[in-house]
Amino acid sequence: MRTESGRERPLDVVVAGEANADLILRESPPLELEQEKLVEDMALTLGGSSAITAYNLARLGVRVGFVGVIGDDFLGRMVEERLREAGIDVSHLRRLKRAKTGITVWHTRGRRRAGATYLGTIQELRASYVPSSYMARARHLHVGAYFLLKRLHGEAAALFRRAHRLGLTTSLDCNYDPAERWDSQLKETLAATDIFLPNEQEARMITGRRDLQAAAAELGKLVRIVVIKCGSRGALVWSGGRVFRVPALRVRAVETTGAGDSFNAGFLARFLEGGDLHECARAGVRAGARAVRRPGGAAAL
Repeated sequence: MRTESGRERPLDVVVAGEANADLILRESPPLELEQEKLVEDMALTLGGSSAITAYNLARLGVRVGFVGVIGDDFLGRMVEERLREAGIDVSHLRRLKRAKTGITVWHTRGRRRAGATYLGTIQELRASYVPSSYMARARHLHVGAYFLLKRLHGEAAALFRRAHRLGLTTSLDCNYDPAERWDSQLKETLAATDIFLPNEQEARMITGRRDLQAAAAELGKLVRIVVIKCGSRGALVWSGGRVFRVPALRVRAVETTGAGDSFNAGFLARFLEGGDLHECARAGVRAGARAVRRPGGAAAL
């Protein structure tokens, strides 16, 4: 993306990660083999922790560039169109021939959900797809859905260190680990991360600590700022040995897909404005609360 004078526009954030589709089936009964069930509603939306975070950052006025991989198919075109409509720079969004864009099918019942994901192009992102010349246009690098980005696991720490050398701050969201190993060289990456944004289940599984404050302190041995998303109970923030909580807002939740990614967007937008951690966490809670009012993580902001 360039200005009228031909110069490349500056960015606030480069988001690198997965861009896929979400098919949300609302009020889905438990599935059984050889049977067909009916659901109350459906939505086909922009999916992927990274893409939703990028989309909502842009909707909050942040200048965003996105680095990811999609397939040369209908879903890939839909994903790219949604990112473009938010004003996101997609000059480094790669389209792979003869590859399928990833998709997650979410079965929801009230606030609870279960998902099945076809990875497709989700796992194809490499650190080399994030050139230093592109990062140098921004102030911050965010990577989402770490555990799904299989080809990035051995490269993410070096990518974050490269971002630091360019003067950027960094943040990471891991999402659920389908392999349930909760490792994949994560700790090496966390050592090069400024802000880690897991949810409470992920924080407990990574550290083996049931107590959230203990989990935050354990993660804080590696990361400067730990932000644990606690859903309807708000968020817990650890930094420099200090811990505080921010309560959730009371809202009528319609569907929760992307709520944590929307929290990321609110938190990071305020962080880039120079807000203190209390302000950042409150901004994250507000964005997450708005996200649950409509189906799909990119619908409410």
